[in-house]
Amino acid sequence: MNPFPYSNDNKRYKSLAYENSRRGLKVYKAVIDAGLSCPNIDGTKGTGGCIYCDGGSGYFTASPAVPINKQLADELIRIRKKVPDAKAVAYFQAHSNTYAPLAVLQKMFETTLSHEGVCGLAVATRADCLSPDVLDYLAELNFRTNLTVELGLQTAFDETAAKINRCHSLADFRQGYSALKSRGIRVTVHIINGLPDETEDMMTETARVLGKMRPDGVKIHLLHVINGTCLHDMLKRGQYIPMSLESYTNTVVRQLEVLPPETTIERLTGDGDRRTLVAPLWSRDKLRVLGTIDKLMAERNTWQGRLFGKETPV
Repeated sequence: MNPFPYSNDNKRYKSLAYENSRRGLKVYKAVIDAGLSCPNIDGTKGTGGCIYCDGGSGYFTASPAVPINKQLADELIRIRKKVPDAKAVAYFQAHSNTYAPLAVLQKMFETTLSHEGVCGLAVATRADCLSPDVLDYLAELNFRTNLTVELGLQTAFDETAAKINRCHSLADFRQGYSALKSRGIRVTVHIINGLPDETEDMMTETARVLGKMRPDGVKIHLLHVINGTCLHDMLKRGQYIPMSLESYTNTVVRQLEVLPPETTIERLTGDGDRRTLVAPLWSRDKLRVLGTIDKLMAERNTWQGRLFGKETPV
């Protein structure tokens, strides 16, 4: 018998599929590239982006030169080949999608929401790209549509953030996160396993720190080495060793144990671009990764939140 209450299958964590089923939703992500930038790319805080960045995480997006309405139309065609009457949440994925003047963002999001078939927004950004006027606009949008803001924390360790050229601190993240939550906005947070020189204990500590903030959703990613990135150069110089499948899946189970049971786990491993992925190659078999996590949790008779509030920090 599954001891975890937020599940209607064999999962011992609260999956996005479970949350959507409970809310009566059947929606899909329409992935959009709005052509925005980041403060650690354009020189405001740094240049070059994070060491693993290759196109702002927009592996599955169209060119930003394609108008947003055209991107949405094409995405809905793709989605509706499987589910003819599907609705879509427009997912602004690439780079930092609140890093622009308010008037630019208003045009971008209002155009999107007026498009047939769009029933919500998911906006990926950085916690240090949330000016007061943008926050107030997001709060307004939150009353009008299904809104999620996705923030990249990646790590709770400032020394690691410096190594990856993140150009913001845990304190910066807390400030942006709190500003969103104080306005009642749903927030999903991204963390990355396998960052340079981090141990399994450190990665678990990142989840513990994040769990205390009680995020609405969490996306757990594996660090992918993508061809042509700074991280790829580090790998070639012997300065970086990718995670093994065993270490990754063990870490994810430990992280799930210290996250709140009510937090929705929206991702347990990321998708690297198969055309440019250098390492770790085992990550191409996503079903194997997810199956191994399920198996480990069952073997250990553990579940999401089992150690929430009880864990000892590193």
